[in-house]
Formats: sequence, structure tokens, C-alpha cells
Amino acid sequence: MIFDRNENKEVIALLGAGNMGTAVARRFAAGRTILLGDINEKTLANVSEGLRFSGYTVETCRTDAMDKESIKEFARKAASLGAVKHFIDTAGASPNQSSPEHILKLDMVGTGYAVDAFGEVMAAGGAGIIVSSQAGYMLRIPEDVEQQILATPTEGLLDIPYIRETALVNSGVAYMVAKRVNHLQAMRAAATSWKGRRARINSISPGVIVTPLAYDEFAAAGEGYQRMIDAGAAMRTGSSDEIADACAFLLGEHAGFITGTDLLIDGGTIASIRMGQYQLDSSR
Repeated sequence: MIFDRNENKEVIALLGAGNMGTAVARRFAAGRTILLGDINEKTLANVSEGLRFSGYTVETCRTDAMDKESIKEFARKAASLGAVKHFIDTAGASPNQSSPEHILKLDMVGTGYAVDAFGEVMAAGGAGIIVSSQAGYMLRIPEDVEQQILATPTEGLLDIPYIRETALVNSGVAYMVAKRVNHLQAMRAAATSWKGRRARINSISPGVIVTPLAYDEFAAAGEGYQRMIDAGAAMRTGSSDEIADACAFLLGEHAGFITGTDLLIDGGTIASIRMGQYQLDSSR
């Protein structure tokens, strides 16, 4: 049975086929083609099957989010399917289950590769989202270092002295640095390559959101996460659907004047930290 006879469908490219990214993609999927990219073939099969059973048009591409050529191939496949109007990057590593080196290569350098690659294929009027984290607000990188990061090509980020000397201390600090760099990557792309494509790109910084991956974090550091949840004004966790709602705005037509910025969606945790109501432990 043919569910959709329309041709030349717009494309949504989702890098990282997890719960949060899938929730975002579903907001735009009707009448469009979803291209899923993930390193795990079983995940790709399961997620794509679920989407197809819901009536969506889905393609898959096994993608290593840390490999530049693999990401470029993912972007090329997206462009081959039609006009790429939305790009969502949710690929990332868990800070309690990954080494500092792995986090920096995936969450920082890999994200840079993806932003660069889609800066060459986005359609005019398109929009992208980097899913960063509230952790990007938990460590203040000196202004001169941020300017150096903005001026450094993706391949050179790991060679910046500050990143070598600070981010490799432990996985928690590596995660904070990588997520702040994500904000800067959206800013740089918005003013350069994505601007040239007449496309927009922003980042979002979720707080504690309940996903299958989050349960691994809770198991590893549940007490710390509980304190963080209790410290926020909302006094609860967030959901993937709430993140999808925010992304729907940033990716949609009503956000046409918004690009190169970050949206913090954390229930008030960072506000509590800044006001001294919650003391962050970055020793791990």
C-alpha cells in the first residue's frame, strides 16, 4: 500500500536515533522524509520500524558521529533524498559512562563535523538544532578562550591548550566544556556557513530529561541528580515531549529571526546554581 504519493518531499535529518531526537522529528515528519543516522544498526532498525508503523517515510544511514567522512556521507545521503529543511543533532555520550577523550571526540568534535557537513547541504529557509545540555552553563570558559574556539576549525579544537589542560581532568568537566563549545559552534555556523545557505541553526540546553539513557546516569550518580532536580524551581524532571515542543518553535517559521543562540530548558537548575542555592560537584 502506498501511504504518500507526493514526490519531492522535504527531508528531516536526525543524527542520533534516541528518544529525544525521535520526539523532535515526529513534530515535523508528516509529509516529509526522515533520515535516521546512528552507529547502532539495531537501534536504527527498531526506531525506523516504529516510525514506519506510525505512517512516516523513513530512510536510515549507519553513521559514526565521531568520523568526519561518515558524517559527510550522512549529509550527502540527506541531500540526495530531497531538500534538507531540518537537521537535528542529538548524538552524545553519557558523562558517567564515558572517558573525557570520548566525550570530547563525540560531543564536541563530532558535533562540529556534523554542523560543518550540513552547512554544505541545508536548503534555503531550513533550520537546525544542536542538542547540547545545561552542563554548558556550569563552567565559565574565559572570553579569550571562547574567541579562540570560535576562530578554530573543528579539526583543531582538541589542540587548544585550554581544552587539553582543563577538559581532560575528568568526564564531568569534559562534558561541560563540550556542551559550552556546542553553543559556540551554533553561533559560528549561524554567522558563516549556514548563513551562506540562508539557513538557521541554534542549540538547546536541556536539564534533567527522563530518557532510557538518563536511567544509566541515574544509576551511576542518582544522589547528585536528585539534588539537581530538587534545586530547580520546577522541582521535577523534564520530558522528551517538552524538549520537542521547544524545538518545534526554534525549527519552525515563527522563529525565523532566531539563529546562533542557545535556549536553556532546565526547570531553573542553572538559576539555582547562580544564586548559590545549589552547589555543583565537578570533581568526577
